[in-house]
Amino acid sequence: MSLIEVKNLCKSFGSLQVLDNVNLSVEEGERIAIIGGSGCGKSVFLRSLELLETPDKGQIFIDGEDITAKHADVNMIRRKMGMVYQKFYLFSHLNVLENLCLAPVKLLGMSRDDAETLAAEWLARVGLSSKIHTMPANLSGGQQQRIAICRSLMMKPKVLLFDEPTSALDPTMVGEVLAMIRMLAKQNLTMLIVTHEMNFAREVASRVLFFADKGIYEQGTPEKIFDSPEKEKTVAFIRKLKYFGYEIKSRDFDLLEMQGGIHLFTEKYGISRTLAYRLELCSEELVYEMLSGCYNKTQNNVNISLEISYSEADSSIMLTLTSAGKKFNPFDTAKVLDLEDDDNVHLGVAILKKVAKNGINYEFSNGLNKIQITL
Repeated sequence: MSLIEVKNLCKSFGSLQVLDNVNLSVEEGERIAIIGGSGCGKSVFLRSLELLETPDKGQIFIDGEDITAKHADVNMIRRKMGMVYQKFYLFSHLNVLENLCLAPVKLLGMSRDDAETLAAEWLARVGLSSKIHTMPANLSGGQQQRIAICRSLMMKPKVLLFDEPTSALDPTMVGEVLAMIRMLAKQNLTMLIVTHEMNFAREVASRVLFFADKGIYEQGTPEKIFDSPEKEKTVAFIRKLKYFGYEIKSRDFDLLEMQGGIHLFTEKYGISRTLAYRLELCSEELVYEMLSGCYNKTQNNVNISLEISYSEADSSIMLTLTSAGKKFNPFDTAKVLDLEDDDNVHLGVAILKKVAKNGINYEFSNGLNKIQITL
């Protein structure tokens, strides 16, 4: 039996639908990182597990119990989960020890002595024993978040839910909180972590969920999601792709307008001048090659689409050109890279092969020629 089972979960805020038929099974010991763009529903999904957000439809089973059932003992089921928020929510009028002992004594019926012993153990594990009688206002943000995590652990939950636990921290404090979560991961605790820390997600998670389009858009191991994502939006998010597009509908298109757009695109994203020049050169030569190869000289109406994607992650550029018209691969006639060795090679093809050193791919499908060049 799965520790968490989510079936057909839906959630809207007025006319805005955030989650649509989300399904997920979480096994004991799994460490699941939830990633995605702002506003994609990550936090809403996590909060729905504890009914901090009430679903419009669907069921949520926690350790076999349906927390969404009409007569469910929601408070009892919630005790199986520990929630760590963006903000720390420590009681400002209580010191660290009192913050840690309050819930287990009041809700679990733990004796005060046992609670204090357990609190001291957790504080020792996270290197905060010296802060046991300190007031929250005298702690750094990173220390407060570590105390907040300890507070959740004091309830001995079966699963920990982290809602962007480092987003409210100064960058200098993020590392100490992530180090604590890494420590917990080694103890085989079940965790769901909404995070924007991609390297941390890759290192800690056993499974990664990418949220988009009102739910889980793609999921898999960290290696699959971060190294070889299959779906377009996942690729764009992981590689932080930026796009430029230009449509050509007439043979006498405005070349300067196209090149000007490429120039502005490369300046906006800090692409080196050398790479920008190669990109402009490849774009021009490729367009003219396809104009001459796919269309008759007297044919003025054409359909050519130029798209440039730039990855901030590795500074790579993909130039994609799609053209209707006759099937035509401009690289079929090129036998060598150097023009001087083959006088029959078109000048444009020779330039493209020299500049596009990282690979050229061609395919013809559904009446369209498609060429991709990696710079």
